[in-house]
Amino acid sequence: MAQEFRNVPVYRGGVKACVFDWAGTVCDAGVFAPVLTFQKLFEEEGVPISSAEVRAPMGVHKRLHIQRICQLPEVRKRWTDKKGSPPTDDDAERIYSKSLTATLDLLPANSKMIKGVPETMNKLRTELGVKIGSSTGYTSEIMAKLKPLAAAEGYTPDSYVTSDEVTSGRPGPAMIYLNMVRLDVYPAQAVVKVDDTTSGITAGLNAGCWTVGIAKTGNYVGMTEADMEKADKKELAAKVENAKSILYQAGAHFVIETTRDLPPIVEEINKRMSLGLRP
Repeated sequence: MAQEFRNVPVYRGGVKACVFDWAGTVCDAGVFAPVLTFQKLFEEEGVPISSAEVRAPMGVHKRLHIQRICQLPEVRKRWTDKKGSPPTDDDAERIYSKSLTATLDLLPANSKMIKGVPETMNKLRTELGVKIGSSTGYTSEIMAKLKPLAAAEGYTPDSYVTSDEVTSGRPGPAMIYLNMVRLDVYPAQAVVKVDDTTSGITAGLNAGCWTVGIAKTGNYVGMTEADMEKADKKELAAKVENAKSILYQAGAHFVIETTRDLPPIVEEINKRMSLGLRP
């Protein structure tokens, strides 16, 4: 009689690595560097855009981000009213070609580490044995400037992956997989993707990882830490709850307010995997 069951390996180890997004997750609370960059570039085209219009496609490769902004109905209308015809792929490419210089100009003032991030990374490494990976919609040229700024504030990931190093960025899993290669970490369920955008959460799910959304310091609240301290508590709480809802609806396994809250989540994931559970 043929065997009716087959034995398959079940991973019961702990989390080996966390792969963090940058803006809104570990630095630049409120994600202002990309917003201000794109607003400046579209202003130069004579077609001003709002913060909300910039934030809508946040998380994807910057070239795709600009294309999606151009496709927004309100932006297309303003562009057509100004220039006589809708924006084309060539227009989007022209704007993208200027984005590197614009981002590099704005980056130093919009790259401050979120409070508690370096200490959290130290705890993950020393107490939980976790390697630190990173992925971003920024290009390698931008990362070359961001890396020393982050290091000066105590944040030094074990792996850096930028969107121009892979065929396609978020929501695809390629940047996570390249982090796993560089960190020499497997299987995918031993990895946690930490991100403040829906595209980052989807990337983690597509990779087969655990996913943790960052609500308070991320794109969907869109406030600096200083502004949050001064904000009306009820209004801020409502914005944070909205951000949590967006991230949960994207499929996040867990949603926390800031990266500082991550260590207990890693411990909970370790408990689940010890029972043979997968993402």
